[in-house]
Amino acid sequence: MNSIVEKHFKLLDMTLALREQLFDMLSDSDLGYFPGGGNPTLGMVLRSMGVMQASYTNSFRTFKLSASQQDTIPAVETSVMRLRGWFETLDADLKEALESLSEEDIQNKKVDRSGWEIPVTFQYHIFREGLLIFYGKISVYLKALGKTYTEQWEDWIA
Repeated sequence: MNSIVEKHFKLLDMTLALREQLFDMLSDSDLGYFPGGGNPTLGMVLRSMGVMQASYTNSFRTFKLSASQQDTIPAVETSVMRLRGWFETLDADLKEALESLSEEDIQNKKVDRSGWEIPVTFQYHIFREGLLIFYGKISVYLKALGKTYTEQWEDWIA
């Protein structure tokens, strides 16, 4: 077991649980909510969050962050069931990538972020912060849709 798994998986699980709570709040019609202007639909925001997660997962394997994952993402933004299934796969893939890191990788390798490099542990923390940023964006949509936050969502995000 490496130090990321040992020290951070419980917090990662708690962070990912927020998304499951979100899916329990949503219907397929909610995913089409469009707040106007240049904003995406709620479903598109969730798809973007998945693209971000896939990119970070790949970075834990290749030690390079790339946004090239976008071309391989299925059309999931109109179905809560498809989103839930896709994120289950993404979460398993993320955990597998993190678990496969050796302690030597964590201590000595850096992730290339288009010209600047950071330690693997920093990359993990930036990923988790990215999830929280997405949850913050999604809170605006939930409020506009009149959704009631879960207790954890209220405590952590709202």
